[in-house]
Amino acid sequence: MVTGTSVLGVKFNGGVMIAADMLGSYGSLARFRSISRLMKVNDCTILGASGDYADYQYLKQVIEQMVIDEELLGDGHHYSPKAMHSWLTRVMYNRRTRMNPLWNTVVLGGFYNGESFLGYVDKLGVAYESPSIATGFGAYLAQPLMREVMETKPDLSRDEARQLIERCLKVLYYRDARSYNKFEIATVTEGGVEIEGPFSSETNWDIAHMVSGFE
Repeated sequence: MVTGTSVLGVKFNGGVMIAADMLGSYGSLARFRSISRLMKVNDCTILGASGDYADYQYLKQVIEQMVIDEELLGDGHHYSPKAMHSWLTRVMYNRRTRMNPLWNTVVLGGFYNGESFLGYVDKLGVAYESPSIATGFGAYLAQPLMREVMETKPDLSRDEARQLIERCLKVLYYRDARSYNKFEIATVTEGGVEIEGPFSSETNWDIAHMVSGFE
């Protein structure tokens, strides 16, 4: 089973930013080093997923077909971020009750009617909204860093959100053995969706020889 690790999401003034690295791990083997775990749902919604990559590919296929079907109606309406988040909770909970869960944790961001939206859904259907979200190991390592910044300054600019996300990704690369120094960043604003990357963080391992005590 190929899996992906943390997905990070943060709200900023005028939009939402989501980031994920591009590593697909086969157990502890860094098997695939250039897979995307971010997707554009429509012009106002983005999605990132950690967990089983095959289940993410299935979910992505279903969502893409839903969006096509909705566009074919030609009625001028499309799925809002909240609607997509609500739909995901039902899908995840339904699969869980049939003892066949989609083994993913999904972060969904969007900007609709002048409001930013950032939501979380896990494989059990547990869901919530928050100004900052991190899945996987990021929930322990990155979320405290994001909360610390957002408690002192809740209304981040786009550049500040970008700096925060990149700092957290670097910490995860240092500390999470299933993380990788190659990542993508997706941004959604009133102007639409933009997925950028791949990028790499500048890292420094000069003090690595001093890390000891757990051999």
